[in-house]
Amino acid sequence: MRKILQYLKPHVPRMSVGLTIKFIGTIMDLLLPWILAYMIDDVVPLRSVPLILWWGGAMLVCSVLAVVTNIVANRMASRVARDTTEAIRHDLFSKISYLSCAQIDEFTIPSLESRLTSDTYNIHQMVGMMQRLGVRAPILLLGGVLVTFTLEPVLTLVLVCVLPFIGYIVYRVSKKGIPLYTQLQQAVDNMVRTVREHAGGIRVIKALSKADYEKKRFADANAKVVEREKKAGITMALTNPMMNLFLNLGLTLVILVGAYRVNAGVTQAGKIIAFLSYFTIILNAMLSVTRIFVMYSKGSASAGRISLVLDAPADLAVREAEKENTENHIVFEHVSFSYHKQKENLTDVSFALRRGQTLGVIGATGSGKSTLINLLMRLYDADSGRILIDGRPIESIDDAELHEMFGVVFQNDILFADTIASNIDLGRGIPRERLEEAVEHAQAADFIHALPDGLDHMLTAKGTNVSGGQKQRILLARAFAANPDILILDDSSSALDYKTDARLRADIRKYYQNTTTVIIAQRVSSIKHADHILVLEEGHVIGSGTHEELMETCATYQEISRTQMGGGEVA
Repeated sequence: MRKILQYLKPHVPRMSVGLTIKFIGTIMDLLLPWILAYMIDDVVPLRSVPLILWWGGAMLVCSVLAVVTNIVANRMASRVARDTTEAIRHDLFSKISYLSCAQIDEFTIPSLESRLTSDTYNIHQMVGMMQRLGVRAPILLLGGVLVTFTLEPVLTLVLVCVLPFIGYIVYRVSKKGIPLYTQLQQAVDNMVRTVREHAGGIRVIKALSKADYEKKRFADANAKVVEREKKAGITMALTNPMMNLFLNLGLTLVILVGAYRVNAGVTQAGKIIAFLSYFTIILNAMLSVTRIFVMYSKGSASAGRISLVLDAPADLAVREAEKENTENHIVFEHVSFSYHKQKENLTDVSFALRRGQTLGVIGATGSGKSTLINLLMRLYDADSGRILIDGRPIESIDDAELHEMFGVVFQNDILFADTIASNIDLGRGIPRERLEEAVEHAQAADFIHALPDGLDHMLTAKGTNVSGGQKQRILLARAFAANPDILILDDSSSALDYKTDARLRADIRKYYQNTTTVIIAQRVSSIKHADHILVLEEGHVIGSGTHEELMETCATYQEISRTQMGGGEVA
C-alpha cells in the first residue's frame, strides 16, 4: 500500500484544495438541521415573516453551497483518481515489459493481465472514494455527534453508547475481508488464464469438438470466482444490517427518551426534530464509512498484488567481467540449466562458433532446443557454465546492446495488427529500401507485391489473414531487416516447401556471410549444410559434428536422416 501512496504525492496540492472544498460543503450540510431547529424553536414563535424569510434564505444558501462544493470536489477527486491510476498502469506496464522470463513465469501472464486491469480498477475506485467519502463521512459523523451534544447532551449519550459496537463490527469484518478479496483476485487470474487458453486454442477446440469440455472448464473457473466473490461480499455485507440494527435501536431509544423530555418540558420539539435529522446524517455517514472499508479492502488487496510486481527486484543484472581473447564468436562452455531447478532441461552443453558460421540444432520435441537459444539471448541465466559472445561473458553485456545483436524468429512468434512494413520494422526506423531487401531474402517478395497495398497491406492480430508459410516469411524478413550479428531461426521454415526452404538457405549464405546463424529445425535438409550440428535428446548432446560426421557416428541422426530423406541427399 505504501508503494501506491507514492503515486498520490504529485497530486497533494490538488487533493488539498479538493478536500478543503469538500470540508466546506460538509459543514454546510451540518448547518441545515441546526438552522431548522433554531427557526422552529426561536424564530417561528416570534411570528416575524422577515426573520423566517431571512433564515429560510440562509438554509437555501447553505443548500446551494453544499451541492456546488460537493460537485466541484467530486470532479477534482475523479481527476486525481484518473491521473493516479494512469501513472500506476503506465509504470506497471513498463515494469512488466522489463521483467525477466523467469519472473513472468513466476507471476504468470494471466495474473499480470489481471493486475493491469481489474486490480488497477480497484485502485481507481479506492482513490476516488477515499477522497469523496474519506473526508465527508468522518466530518458528518463526528460533527453530527458534536452538534447533537450541544443541542441535547442526554440524547447524544444514547447515540454514543451505540457507536463502539458499530466500530468493533467494522474492524472485525474489514480485517477478515482483505484476505478474501486477495483470494478473489487469484480466482480471477485463473479465469483469465482459462479464457486466454480458450481463445488461443479455438481452432483446435473446434476441430476436436471439445467445445463442451471447454465450457465446463470455464464454468468451473467462473464458479470459483462467484463463490469467492460471494463469500467476500457476504462477509463485508454483514456490516450494513448490523449497523442498521444498532443505529435503529439507538434511534428508537432517542425517540422514547426525547418524547419524555419534551413532555416534561426539559427540551423543545425543534431540537428533537434537528436531533432526528442529525441522527439520519450520522446513520448515512456510518454507512459511507462501511463502503469506504469495503472499497479499502478491495483496493488494499489489489495494491498488494500490484506492489509485488513494481517491487520485483531487477533480474539478470549486468555484471562486470573481462573480455577474453578468442577467435570464436559464440562459445558455450559446459552450460546446464533447469527452469524449475528440479530436473535439468539442458546438461553440459558445449560448442564454439566462429563469426559467419552456422550451427544446426535438431532433436525431438522437449529436447532443449529452444532453451538453448533462450540462454544465448540471456532470457534466462544458465545455472552453471559460461556463454561468451566475442569473448565477452554474456552477463557483462547490457541488455539493449545484447538484444540488438540478434535477429530472431521464435517458434511461436507473433504478428501485430498493423501493416506488413510496420511488422517487419517493429519501430526500429529501418529504411524502406532495406525492408524491401529483407523481404526479397526471406522469399516473401512474390506474395507481398501481389497484394493490393504491398508492404502497406494491413495484417490482422496474429496474422490470421495470411497463410502459415506467408507468416513465417514475414517473420524471417523481420529478423533479416537490421543486418544482425547473430541470426536465430527457431523452427522458422517448418511451413515452407523444400524448394523455398532451399532458396532461403542459399540467400542466407549469400547475403549474410558475416552473420553467425543458429538454426533449430525438424528437417535434416535445413541444417545439413551447417558448419556444426548438435543433436539433442532430453537436454543432453548425443551427437556433435558436421552432417557427414554425424551420419557415421550418431545413430539417432542417421535414423532421422533416413526417415526424412529416404537415404538420399537433398539440396
